[in-house]
Amino acid sequence: MRNIRRGSGRPLLLVHGLGSSREGWSLVLPALAEHREAIAVDLPGHGDSPSEHDSGTFAGLARSLEQWLLAEGLSGVDMVGSSLGGRLVLEMARRGLSGAAVALDPGGFWQGWERHFIKTSLMTSGVLLRSLRPLLPTLAQSAPARSLLLAQLASRPWDLDADLISKELASFAGTPTFDALVQDLAYGPAQQGPAAGNAGPVTIGWGRHDRLCLPVQAERAQKIFQGSRLVWFERSGHFPMWEQPTETVACILEGTSQPRASATD
Repeated sequence: MRNIRRGSGRPLLLVHGLGSSREGWSLVLPALAEHREAIAVDLPGHGDSPSEHDSGTFAGLARSLEQWLLAEGLSGVDMVGSSLGGRLVLEMARRGLSGAAVALDPGGFWQGWERHFIKTSLMTSGVLLRSLRPLLPTLAQSAPARSLLLAQLASRPWDLDADLISKELASFAGTPTFDALVQDLAYGPAQQGPAAGNAGPVTIGWGRHDRLCLPVQAERAQKIFQGSRLVWFERSGHFPMWEQPTETVACILEGTSQPRASATD
């Protein structure tokens, strides 16, 4: 998987969400790199990483991420993920492949009617963005247009960084596995837990105004990942690193502050 590395020190892996890329971390990456070696990856089928045969499923992305971790010698690395990436981080913790894990508004905890809601919301957004693709760079520069396009994802979409949103909207529109992943995520198995005994501590962060992964799902996630810490972002929607970057950096650094004990400790 393609990746960028910034800073030095103990590694910290950053895993983006559905339709995004490593660029989605741009508002928090410099601050994290002041303390850690921050490694931001492009998942298969996203950004600069080509799709693999099973990249249209959560299980396929989890397989790819696990194999990459082992190949890179990063098993046990501290991780932070957003949305789909947050669920992948929790899955790596469940498998005992993570150090400390911070999951921001992770998917996989919807129930009942919420499954249809997540599919309809994301499919509709995908169709809209693909139809507007030539206009997205211009629309992203307009606060009213950002407000309309990102009303479900942000509490204050008009305040979002225009250049970041331009890249993110283009990435959403250009992700070849988007529709397949939406179908799989909406109706596939729910996320399982808890974290394996050799994984590090788990922190679950949630935007209080998330209108995609609804806040009621946060308590489900915390119950499944027993002993996890739940952090609320009071002025954020689905992407705390976009709306509350300073608080997000603090949450990540606090949640990954302790090195995982080795087998000999």
